[in-house]
Amino acid sequence: MANSELKRANLNVEVFTAPIRRQVIKAIYDAISSGALKPGQRLVERDLCELMGVSRPPVREALRHLESEGLVVSIPKRGPIVAELSRDDVVHIYQVRGALEALAARLFAENASDEQLIKLEEAVTELATAMREKEIDRIIEVKDRFYSILSDGSGNPLVSSMLRSMKARIQILRRMSLSSPERSPNTLLEIEAILAAIKQRDGEAAFKESWDHIHNAADTAIAMLGAIAKDEDDNAADISPN
Repeated sequence: MANSELKRANLNVEVFTAPIRRQVIKAIYDAISSGALKPGQRLVERDLCELMGVSRPPVREALRHLESEGLVVSIPKRGPIVAELSRDDVVHIYQVRGALEALAARLFAENASDEQLIKLEEAVTELATAMREKEIDRIIEVKDRFYSILSDGSGNPLVSSMLRSMKARIQILRRMSLSSPERSPNTLLEIEAILAAIKQRDGEAAFKESWDHIHNAADTAIAMLGAIAKDEDDNAADISPN
């Protein structure tokens, strides 16, 4: 892994503000979930230590922790790399995400306070602005906040906990689907439809709109994954000997 690639990942560690291990985990986690560290990219301990200004033990612990979360995998003779998502991985993630977020939408419609509903509306308004200005990082941040408000307002702490455990992988796929020019306008319309159902306190409609939204996002992500795989196959064919 080249140092130039790692520098772009912005792996900063503030030595005195929190335990080093926690900071290293967060730095690598954020770099993976933001796409700064790409699937399949090698994670060389020496380079990580140099850029973060830490010793090897916390880096090793962080990589083991992230491996337990499915974000890093260890490959014989290569060492740790950023986990790559197969088509089956994507399908499975969206199946679980769809069920959890649709449930959160239904429970929010039935249980959330007026104050929580106002916060959800504000997030949707900010999302519309971010999408209009095509600021992908801001779109990801606001969508993350939208779903955080949604799950917290569901009144079911297990929903929030389970979605948090999938957060990095969800953000990777969210960035992938939102990078499609055709997808972004539909995303906003679908989020607005979820909000409209919630404002009517119609739990079943909120569930359906949320489920449809995730299903559409899954279709886009899977199609893009297939296109990436095809490009890689084509490139491999181009450089193969005759």
